[in-house]
Amino acid sequence: MKMPSVKILTAAIALSVSASTMAEAATLMLSHVRPEGTAIDNDARVFAEEVAEATDGAVNIRLFPASALGDYTTVQEGLSIGSVDMAVQPPSSEVDRRFQLAYLPYLVQSWEDAEKTFTAGAPLRETVEELYAEQDIHVLGAWPVYFGGIALNTEVENATNPHVEKSAKLRVPPMKSFQLTADNIGYIASPLPFSDAFTAIQTGVVDGIMGSGAEGYYASFRDVTEYYLPLNTHFEMWYLLINQPAYDSLTEDQQAALSEAAKRFEEDRWETAEADQARNEKLLEEAGATIIPVSDEQIAEHAEIVRETVWPVIIDDIGSEWANDVLDRAGR
Repeated sequence: MKMPSVKILTAAIALSVSASTMAEAATLMLSHVRPEGTAIDNDARVFAEEVAEATDGAVNIRLFPASALGDYTTVQEGLSIGSVDMAVQPPSSEVDRRFQLAYLPYLVQSWEDAEKTFTAGAPLRETVEELYAEQDIHVLGAWPVYFGGIALNTEVENATNPHVEKSAKLRVPPMKSFQLTADNIGYIASPLPFSDAFTAIQTGVVDGIMGSGAEGYYASFRDVTEYYLPLNTHFEMWYLLINQPAYDSLTEDQQAALSEAAKRFEEDRWETAEADQARNEKLLEEAGATIIPVSDEQIAEHAEIVRETVWPVIIDDIGSEWANDVLDRAGR
């Protein structure tokens, strides 16, 4: 039998190596909900740059800001089936209602408490990761955003008094926890998708919005925000996600590069998040909004009402045995 020449063998080996390298290279789409130039956009770009550098350009992450790939519910569904590779966003209870547990209003009371509750390894964080895993989504890290509040486009009497009916409609996310919270502190909840919220406020369909915080209101709603109430309604935590099969297709070194960059992405944000919240409240004020003072006592009053009226309904809705077990382990 005639043996192949050295040149042919060398060419075959080169082609094999080239094919292997091509198989290991990846360009991943990463969606997030804020416009370009916002804090999350900047941090996501740093994350992408670190991954590209650590993998010698084999893994490139392309950002799609401002919900360019769809709202967070659509994107979460896309992550599950693989039509979207990556995202930084809040969990959607429309996909799995158990995610409402992470959005329980007044779940945490301070930044220190929030970090202890949501950081990697904490019971609640592990529960969120398990819920995502059931959808074939891998959690790489997280990005603490803010304590939430209410933005209004019109003056509302007794805005900070939870015992008074205000006849003011608030757009809330289509999540029962936000709907019930608004209804039980004197407002009228109007569930609407995020993409419809600005127009609804602008046209007077609703009088304001709940479900975000100063960062979100400044980024997306500053032109229709006349008043802001920092009521600490909930703690917003976003997760850095990747489709599990997409993650599994990477080499071990590439996975390690993603994990290391994600760790820095999260740790750096915990160091700056509280100051960033104050900065965004100031930016709202500079954009023309009036920041309505809210005392610790008023926040506690809202929290007491919501825990008594809203928590039992949400816990029952998502399964009291499961929910109470998670809350007990989280020390809530």
